[in-house]
Amino acid sequence: MSRFNDDQLEKIHEKRRKQIKEAALKVFARRGLIGTKMNMIAKEAGISQGLSYRYYHSKDELFIELVKDAMEETVEAFTSLENMTGSPSEKIKQLTKKMLDASNRYSFMLIQQVQISDEVPDKAKEIIQQYPISSLIEQIILFFKNGQKTGEFRKGNPAKLLMLYFSVISGLMLLPNATEDIDIDILMKLLCE
Repeated sequence: MSRFNDDQLEKIHEKRRKQIKEAALKVFARRGLIGTKMNMIAKEAGISQGLSYRYYHSKDELFIELVKDAMEETVEAFTSLENMTGSPSEKIKQLTKKMLDASNRYSFMLIQQVQISDEVPDKAKEIIQQYPISSLIEQIILFFKNGQKTGEFRKGNPAKLLMLYFSVISGLMLLPNATEDIDIDILMKLLCE
């Protein structure tokens, strides 16, 4: 007779899946899909490689699930900006905090990989295309335009200002432990007058 009931087993399985996904997200974000092996993910998760295959049949399957999760988190983060009160610079500051937060940064890095790499599964690219990234970008550009009108943000092309902002954020994400020591107020001065 089993020591656990079905509900307890389901909770154990869900906890293990989450453990594997968190480990995989870190490894994929640092090494990319091509540079990642299932044994690396298992090691990061602190489990055996065989156990990892009980939950995910391949690293591609795991990668695709993580991309879907990352896109859902991204859309949620951007959507929360719309409902947030405050000035445009306060909204961008909150977005910056979310992107650089240790719990979110790997998701943003994963999305960037899918957008620039030819070596990811087509299904991952399809998932990215299902989400309204261009409308999210337009929303942020609108924040920049509104911030320029109020004198909060530098003058100039808001799309180029956004590109500069994302370039700095992306660069910081790639540096080990850099996001832990970032003073977001200093980072915001790149955008503000």
